[in-house]
Amino acid sequence: MNPPLEPFIGSSNPASHRGSGIHFLLILMLSLAAAGCTDSCDEVVCFNGGVCADGDCICAEGWAGPDCSTLVCEPVEFNGYTYEVVAIGTQCWFAENLRSEKYRNGDWIPGSLSDLTWISTTMGARTVFGEGSSHVSSGSGDEVANLANYGRLYNWYSVEDDRGLCPTGWHVPTDGEWTTLTDFLGGLVGAGYVMKSSVSDSPSWDGSNASGFSGLPGGQRDGNYGYFSYEGSFGFWWSSSPDGSDGAIQRWVRSDWVIVAPSVANPRAGLSVRCVRD
Repeated sequence: MNPPLEPFIGSSNPASHRGSGIHFLLILMLSLAAAGCTDSCDEVVCFNGGVCADGDCICAEGWAGPDCSTLVCEPVEFNGYTYEVVAIGTQCWFAENLRSEKYRNGDWIPGSLSDLTWISTTMGARTVFGEGSSHVSSGSGDEVANLANYGRLYNWYSVEDDRGLCPTGWHVPTDGEWTTLTDFLGGLVGAGYVMKSSVSDSPSWDGSNASGFSGLPGGQRDGNYGYFSYEGSFGFWWSSSPDGSDGAIQRWVRSDWVIVAPSVANPRAGLSVRCVRD
């Protein structure tokens, strides 16, 4: 007689079916557990210092949007005046020139200096185009209108002063930060046109102002003689970058030009100042 056949595993053996079912349930439970442990931030990218929480980006101050890639620039109140600002590329800039009479810490910046005092001081100083009895070699000597349109002019010693010309969270741009601006606007040749105020702006100039920078021809106070010049035809702005032992780098634009020109200026010159956010 032939020996009895062994049951076929996996077909009619009830115990075998129970083992397979338990094995399947175990795999299913492990899979569900693994899926439940997935971090909701694994696939989320937050830019500009943003941090993911529960699948959403929490943006650093000054940035917004689902991935914190939208630059937010809001008006800034400083020493009793509210400045308009503009986002250009990855930077926030003042959209008008500084006009403060004080440093960030509240100390007064010396003003109303005679020509001789202006050209001899190595301390911070401020002025308004056409101020006092100083000679105006070109441009309007209307001090009240010039202050309203162009803000104040500062020597470079006020720019480098540790007390700070710009409000907290802002600073006078370095030469490199000026380059970042002009590079974003197409380079030194061409950037001037989109940085200058347009004929439809008030005050106006001969640019397109496509950038929103609203540059104006505020002129300068000469660092060798103390007189005022170039109001209405040139705009000059300091950088915070020195050049050599007795000079600092400026940027300037002029009427009928599309160029933003860098050059070295006498630190005793009086030029406009823009602030950029830290």
